[in-house]
Amino acid sequence: MRRFAKHPSRLRLAAQWLARIAVLGTLVLAAAQAIAYSVEAMSTWWLELLQYLPYPAYLLPALAAFGLSFLLTRVWRVAAALGVALVATVIMGLVWGHADTGSGHVRMMTYNIKAYVAERHADGFALLAQEVALQDPAILVMQDAGELTQRRRQALELAAGIFKQRNVYTHGQYIVVSRFPLRDCRPGDMSFRNQRVDYVRCVVTAQGIDIDLFTAHLLSPRRGLNATRHEPVEEGIDDWQQNFADRLTQSRELAAGVAGHTRPLILAGDLNASEASPVIRGLLAQGLRDAFSSAGWGYGYTHGHALKLGISFLRIDHILVSDEIGVADAFPGGWQASEHRPVIADLWMQRSR
Repeated sequence: MRRFAKHPSRLRLAAQWLARIAVLGTLVLAAAQAIAYSVEAMSTWWLELLQYLPYPAYLLPALAAFGLSFLLTRVWRVAAALGVALVATVIMGLVWGHADTGSGHVRMMTYNIKAYVAERHADGFALLAQEVALQDPAILVMQDAGELTQRRRQALELAAGIFKQRNVYTHGQYIVVSRFPLRDCRPGDMSFRNQRVDYVRCVVTAQGIDIDLFTAHLLSPRRGLNATRHEPVEEGIDDWQQNFADRLTQSRELAAGVAGHTRPLILAGDLNASEASPVIRGLLAQGLRDAFSSAGWGYGYTHGHALKLGISFLRIDHILVSDEIGVADAFPGGWQASEHRPVIADLWMQRSR
């Protein structure tokens, strides 16, 4: 009987060792990843890949380790809680911004409308029109809007609702819609490996101030991500590295177009990268800041809800502004109309100092 009585203590000892390994492992990995996200020199292809994992892949193990920590002493529970905190803040991209003050209010909206997807559904364009009407932006830039630029019949209702009494510029997949005057609209080049890809730039006179407005849609990481999942390891990694390199090339070309700007500037679009990515950091280095990080609160996820998990878990659509422009608020819009939530920012054309 004594021999059997020892078994509960052995099981408890084994559980405690498992708890220690879980707590220590999740804390070390979370800390390493958090540090890597904040150090530009450590932004490598594998770190870029980690940024596209759905957040439950990080959060659930951290929560499990926290639960196991109650088998241990208080120090271990604190360590486990720190791991959860790192995941929920730095790794998941929690933002708590501070609103600017200023004058000359303008509501800005960027929206990848996936018009070719909306065209397949009877109410696809109507839902897009409802979202735009709900947010009521003074300046709207749309990507993946080719079906609208071609004025296909199914898109006419949306076009009539959005374009009426607005200044409009279209080019390829892009549409710029503004209540304010537009001028000098033209495409710019952000090609890679001899593949022609454009962005669009205009000058908008908003609240009496000339603003350089850029909109861009960078290469999707989808093909590279799928390659890492379905192809042999070496081939999948090669495809991902090439995708990452192509997006970096596009970012550099776009940054070159933005560099040296003399007017206040807004760059908005589907940039297909998180703010921690060097794809975005290269643009921020041109004197820009992310509107959501500046004045938003929460996670601001814009993509992922149309995938298997059914939740948004990536913030890859951005509104970037130069320092002269204030940000009163920024937030993502609804998920019903597109695979991408729009991003809306209430801006001040003159920022108070």
